[in-house]
Amino acid sequence: MSDPLIALIETIRQIVPLSETDTTLIKSVFQPYRLKKGEYFVQQGQVCQHVGFIHTGLVRYFVNQDGDEKIYDFGLENDFVCDYESFLPQRPCRRTIQAIEESDLLVISLSNLQRLFAQLTHGERFGRVAIEQIFVKTIGQLVSLYTDAPELRYQAFLENYPTLSTRITQYHIASYVGVKPQSLSRIRARWAGKHYSRLSSPE
Repeated sequence: MSDPLIALIETIRQIVPLSETDTTLIKSVFQPYRLKKGEYFVQQGQVCQHVGFIHTGLVRYFVNQDGDEKIYDFGLENDFVCDYESFLPQRPCRRTIQAIEESDLLVISLSNLQRLFAQLTHGERFGRVAIEQIFVKTIGQLVSLYTDAPELRYQAFLENYPTLSTRITQYHIASYVGVKPQSLSRIRARWAGKHYSRLSSPE
C-alpha cells in the first residue's frame, strides 16, 4: 500500500510546486485518522473541525430532511473531504459526512490549515485555487440538484463516478439521483436500452 503522505503531497503538487521545506511542513500538520464503516466524519449540528484527505475508502455527503436522507456527493480516494460551510466559520453543520467503507484519512485542523497557507512557498495560490475548485463544484451540485431531471443526474453519476456503482448500494444511487429505488430501476432500464441501441445502430 502506498504512503498516504506521498499521495497527499502529490495531490497538492498538482496545484502548486512544492519545495523540500514545503513537504516537511505538510508532513508536520496532517495527522492520520481512521473511520470505520458507518462512522461519521461530521454530523449535522456539529462543528466540522478538520479537512480530511482520503487515502483509502469512501464517504457520502447527505442532508436529512424530515427523516429522508438526500445524498448530494461522494468522496473517494485522493479527494479532500470537509463541510467548508461549517469548518471555515466554525459554525454547526447543515449536512452529514459518513464513511460508506472503512476509510483511512489524513486530517488537518483550521489553525494548522491557516499555518499551511501562510508558510507554504505558494500557500496563497494553493488556498485560492482550492477555494475556487470548491466553489465551482458546490455551485454545480446545487444547480444539478434543483434543475436536472433524474435521468440527467443518473447520467452525471455514471460520468463523475464511473467505478462507484460496484461499491455502493442501489439506495445510495437512488438517493443521489433523487428518486426511490423502484424508479431508479426504471431509469437504469431505459438508460441500458438507449446505450444498447447506440451500440447496435449501424454507422
